[in-house]
Amino acid sequence: MANLKDIRDRIVSVKNTRKITEAMRLVAAAKVRRAQEQVLRSRPFADRLARVLENIQTRMRFEAADAPLLKRRDVRTITLLAVTGDRGLCGGYNSNIIKRTEQRFAELKGQGFNPELVLIGRKAISYFQNRASQYSIRATFTDLEQVPTARDAELITNEVLAGFLSSTTDRVEVIYTKFINLVSCNPVVQTLLPLDPQGIAEADDEIFRLTTKDSRLTIEKDAAPANEQPALPSDIVFEQSPEQLLNALLPLYLQNQLLRALQEAAASELASRMTAMNNASDNAKELAKTLTLDYNKARQAAITQEILEVVGGSA
Repeated sequence: MANLKDIRDRIVSVKNTRKITEAMRLVAAAKVRRAQEQVLRSRPFADRLARVLENIQTRMRFEAADAPLLKRRDVRTITLLAVTGDRGLCGGYNSNIIKRTEQRFAELKGQGFNPELVLIGRKAISYFQNRASQYSIRATFTDLEQVPTARDAELITNEVLAGFLSSTTDRVEVIYTKFINLVSCNPVVQTLLPLDPQGIAEADDEIFRLTTKDSRLTIEKDAAPANEQPALPSDIVFEQSPEQLLNALLPLYLQNQLLRALQEAAASELASRMTAMNNASDNAKELAKTLTLDYNKARQAAITQEILEVVGGSA
């Protein structure tokens, strides 16, 4: 009978755990929607900024501009900006970024460069600080909003800009998780500095929307809308020189690029957590079924044994 009690306690524990994982899945799903809405709200500003840069491009050659953020120089020091989360329970999201950062760091080291790290998220900070003898850490950032804001991007942008403009670093790369769909996220490496204004828009850019269909969560993929911001009139006269305009707009462009990377990473983390909690809920459900079956078998065996003992005693 003690065995029956143990199995019954395990069934109760598994069911309680499933309630927790299911609640975490629903919370992550709601936050994924918020992250998508945040991306859509920031798109008009990004489109307008891109249109302005495109129109300035028609007036001059970027290569001839005296803009520090566009200058390419001999690369010696490279800053890797690794974006992870502050919390776990999201599958392989954090470990994939850490592995990709280690791989990129080793590649640059092997090519004779001097890489250094700027870490975002407690998971990356904890991992690399425990290996401080192997990695050079320039700065760390934690406690960002669950859905990143322009303020979060501004703090990080100021750090990387200070290093690039002071020539303490010659190249800045961001390693983040690109959101593909709810079950697929891909760690990617993107160059932030020096800027390449030619890559303002991506032809294969897509928007993923989380919706419900037949009472189940599903993902819908649509092509991103083209930049509909109107072009500036060809006869417009700028009071400032093109170099002054670039020096004012390019930091905003850099901040917008970084904000988009943070938003992609946040959506990937939430999708990974939702998938992990969904799998945990399914496993808990299956385990509860198995334990219930074992409990019924053990209970039936105990009843049968008692009947045999009664029958044997009466005989």
